[in-house]
Amino acid sequence: MIPDQVAFDRAELSALLSLYGRMVAAGEWRDYGMSFLREVAVFCVFRRSAENPLYRIEKRPRLRGKQGLYAVIGMDGQVLRRGQDLPTVLRVLERKLIRPVD
Repeated sequence: MIPDQVAFDRAELSALLSLYGRMVAAGEWRDYGMSFLREVAVFCVFRRSAENPLYRIEKRPRLRGKQGLYAVIGMDGQVLRRGQDLPTVLRVLERKLIRPVD
């Protein structure tokens, strides 16, 4: 039976909210939103709540065997990373925390 909607499980939410907390502490992100639809679960992050999302982290179970269950998509719609393992896919965003020291 196909579920009525796709959702993030507890471990996935923990990884997403951990990254979100670090980015808020760094002053990069200010707000987030989640959508749970029939084909996809989406976690969006915003610099300000009235803007378009900076990044969308998507979970698409139908792509599990093809391109990867998870994807990070940029503001312009470009896929920044795809993969089967959420923490590995999220590393593309963690690089934004690494800055040169003045």
